[in-house]
Amino acid sequence: MFKISVLVVDDSIVMRRIISDLLSKDEGIEVVGTARNGAEAIEKVRQLDPDVVTMDIEMPVMDGLTALQHIMAESPRPVVMLSSMDKRQADITLKSLDLGAVDFISKTSGSLSLDLERNSEDIVAKIKAAARAKILPRNAPASLVQPAQMLTLRGDWIVVIGASTGGPKALPEVLSRLPANLPAAVLIVQHMPEGFTRSFAERLNWVSPLEVKEAEEGEEIHQGKVYLAQGNRHLLLDGRRLHLDDGPKVNYVRPAIDVLMRSVAPIYGPRTIGVVLTGMGADGAEGMRSIKQNGGKTVVQDEGTCVVYGMPKAVVEAHAADRVVPLEDIAQAITIMISTGM
Repeated sequence: MFKISVLVVDDSIVMRRIISDLLSKDEGIEVVGTARNGAEAIEKVRQLDPDVVTMDIEMPVMDGLTALQHIMAESPRPVVMLSSMDKRQADITLKSLDLGAVDFISKTSGSLSLDLERNSEDIVAKIKAAARAKILPRNAPASLVQPAQMLTLRGDWIVVIGASTGGPKALPEVLSRLPANLPAAVLIVQHMPEGFTRSFAERLNWVSPLEVKEAEEGEEIHQGKVYLAQGNRHLLLDGRRLHLDDGPKVNYVRPAIDVLMRSVAPIYGPRTIGVVLTGMGADGAEGMRSIKQNGGKTVVQDEGTCVVYGMPKAVVEAHAADRVVPLEDIAQAITIMISTGM
C-alpha cells in the first residue's frame, strides 16, 4: 500500500510528538522524520524526499517562512504551515501561501496546542489533499494585472465565489481582473478558520479594484463591493442584508459555499453568477445546482490551473457548470456573463 511520507517540522518536542502520533494513526500516512527548525528541515527534505512537509512558522535558527522559500526554490513540494490565530501570525500565514505553501493548520490554543487531536480528521484530510496538490509556478503579483475593461453593463447582479485549498492564491487572481465598475455585489466563501479572514480580506483589498471587506451581521450589500465570509460562521443573504449563522457545519465546513449559494439563488435568480474555484471536497456542487435551477449562470476553474480539482470536479459531475475555464479567464467569464446575459 502506498503511504504519504511526511516530514514534521516544529521547534517544540511536544508538538512534534503530537503531530507525528496524530498522522501515524492513519494507515495511509507515514511520518518519515522530524526537524527542530527551518535549517534542519531543508537538510531533511534533501535526505528523506518527503511527499509533504508540515512547517511551524516561528522557530529558532531559521523560521518556517524562510525555510519554505528555500524548499520551494530548491525542491518544490507541498508544504502545510502550522499557525496560531493572532493577527501577526495570520498575516505571516497568508504570506506563506503567496510563497508556495498549499494550506495551513490552525493551532487554536497557541504554540503548544494540545487540542489538535479534536481536529485530527481535518488535519489528516489536509495532509492527504496536500499530497495530491499540484505545485503551480508562481505568477506575477496580481496587483500588476490590468483589470478587464467593461463595455456596457446594466442591472443589479450578484456574484458568489467559493474556494478552498489553493483559494488564497486563486482569489487575488480573479478579483484583480474584475473591472472597477462591476454592477454586482461579490460574496465569497473561502474555507478558512476563525481569526484569519479579516487579514485575508485586507490582502484581497490591496489587489482588487473593488473594495473588499469581511462580512458583518446585518449589513446591506452594494454593487461594486466584495464581502468575505467570516471564519467559522455561515454567510447567508436575507433580502439585501447579510446574515452570519452559527448553525451546524455543512459538508464538514463552516462557512459552507452551499449555504450561501442556496440563500442567494432564489433572491437574484437569473442575475446570479456562481463560481467555484480550486479546493478539496464537494462543497459548492449543490449550491451551483441551485443557482442553475433559478436561472443563474455558473463557471468553474479548470483542472489544469487548480491546486486541488475536487470542488470544481464535483460541480462538473453534477452537471451544474456552464463554463470550465482556466483561472486567468474566470474574471473575463464573469464579465461576459453580466454584459451579455449569457
